[in-house]
Amino acid sequence: MARKNVFDYFKMFTRAAEYSAQAADLLHNVMQNFDPDTLKEKMSEMHAVEHAADIAKHELNRELARAFITPIEREDIMLLTQELDDVTDAVEDVLLRLYMFNVLSIRNEALEFTQLIYKCCEAMEEMLREFRHFRKSDSISKSIVEINRLEEEGDALYTKAVRRLYMGTQNAVDLMVWSEIFDRLEKCCDSCEHVANVVESIIMKNT
Repeated sequence: MARKNVFDYFKMFTRAAEYSAQAADLLHNVMQNFDPDTLKEKMSEMHAVEHAADIAKHELNRELARAFITPIEREDIMLLTQELDDVTDAVEDVLLRLYMFNVLSIRNEALEFTQLIYKCCEAMEEMLREFRHFRKSDSISKSIVEINRLEEEGDALYTKAVRRLYMGTQNAVDLMVWSEIFDRLEKCCDSCEHVANVVESIIMKNT
């Protein structure tokens, strides 16, 4: 009798991270080649990525609901899946706010932020590619440390960006808009760190 195919949770975790990296790359390209007239079109592109990530998440949840045995605890699978989804959502939120607030030009710190976010997502993707081998992998801990380092770099950039904003801008609307956008950018880095923290917790519980 042929053996029933076993659902590959680790592959799906990596797939979710790939969607986050794709979203981060799109956001960085929007910032780098900023054109307010194309924001609506770029939002559609971003939403297509976010929607694909949601479909993958629902597929995983359906499999989990009927699974008898899972490679790690169900609660950990659900938590990690949600944290990964939050990363892509956080990246999309930045682009939505550029459009909603009718931003016409990009501050240098925002471009620094999107480059940093992409690096975070790259490190997260690398971490999850190794996750299935967590009991013997030498590199997964390095990826976790790198994500934590990048998140700290994001905290420092956030402090610098907001200080420069309030030192150089008197316009109340600009202060409100960019305070909100910088907050959302920093949240993207935080979301990546949350994923790394969940992975680290799972490793600790299973080794």
